Amino acid sequence: MNIIKTQPKSITTEATKYCPGCGHGIVLRLIGEVVDELGIREKMILTAPVGCAVVLYDYIFCDVIECAHGRAPAVGTAIKRVYPDKFVLIYQGDGDLAAIGTAEIIHAANRGENMSVIFVNNAIYGMTGGQMAPTTLIGQKTTTSPSGRTIKGMGKPIRVCELLTTLEETKYLERTSIHSVRNINKTKAAIRKVFQNQLNGIGFSLVEILSMCPVGWKVSPREAVQFIEEQMLHYFPLGVYKDTE
Repeated sequence: MNIIKTQPKSITTEATKYCPGCGHGIVLRLIGEVVDELGIREKMILTAPVGCAVVLYDYIFCDVIECAHGRAPAVGTAIKRVYPDKFVLIYQGDGDLAAIGTAEIIHAANRGENMSVIFVNNAIYGMTGGQMAPTTLIGQKTTTSPSGRTIKGMGKPIRVCELLTTLEETKYLERTSIHSVRNINKTKAAIRKVFQNQLNGIGFSLVEILSMCPVGWKVSPREAVQFIEEQMLHYFPLGVYKDTE
């Protein structure tokens, strides 16, 4: 295995504001490594989400646009159509993509926009107080489901990859995780795949990444890793859901 010991050149030295045990920092590192390897920093435009990664622009050396909550795919569409030679990266959490931004992501995917989407799924609203998200599991306790999420009245968690597979213009969909070294390596490969697809003009590509949120889940970092392994993987199976290349 090729181990990178130096900090990616595309990542700044700014101390992140992520909570201890949060997975966003791991995803950031992987993005930086892939951007460096592909040499696309100078042509990349990133859309920062509203959520835990809201200040992503402080952590990465590239042009960044801060989007209204959930609107990153719409903004990314505009950027790509005006500047088709640019590399457009959409970065969203589960509340940003699967709640307030449901319409934007579905219609961008349905149109087959040639963009790369990184969707971080930690099954909760991490930044705003730990409320129930569209991906919160049945029985999972949050500040807005203190007795645990129930199907009646709250519905089942939304499986984004499975949902988007029904749209003919989606080209690549994969769900990965970062709860172990093995899965972190697989996640990096998936990120590289969705990046390369855009560079090759393949079309809409998305990687969903199961991530830890110890503070929002009110558990230790070790327990957060176990929660993904023992709970999330059963409802959100890992794997490639679509690859039409």
